[in-house]
Amino acid sequence: MIHVVAAVIERQDRRLLIGQRRKTDTSPLKWEFPGGKVRNGETMETALARELREELKATLTKSCEIARVRHQYAASPEELEIHFFAAQVAEPEVHPLTFEQIRWVLPKELTEYDFLSANRELIAHLATGKIKPAELLENS
Repeated sequence: MIHVVAAVIERQDRRLLIGQRRKTDTSPLKWEFPGGKVRNGETMETALARELREELKATLTKSCEIARVRHQYAASPEELEIHFFAAQVAEPEVHPLTFEQIRWVLPKELTEYDFLSANRELIAHLATGKIKPAELLENS
């Protein structure tokens, strides 16, 4: 099993950060939340902080796990366990170092983007307000 972390970053205007995979990546041009594989010996939070630095030049200041999904893509022999975190970063502006593009979108707009299939359930919960990342972070 491969463990993956993903950050759901919400700004004060309630917009969430999403990134589009590059044309040369697996699942090209699909949308996702920033994150990646947990390395051997890393905690989930350490991996999340490293991925945000590598992908967005951002410093993780706070996080709490909001969802966990097991998923297997047809092209992969191994199952993924994806840990989604509500995350807060220090920087007001982030820089997409590994994405084709990034966008700040309202939760209800998430369904308009072509996300990786493992994100579908979380997208539905975010879009309907069932999961509110900033509130969960405040109460953690």
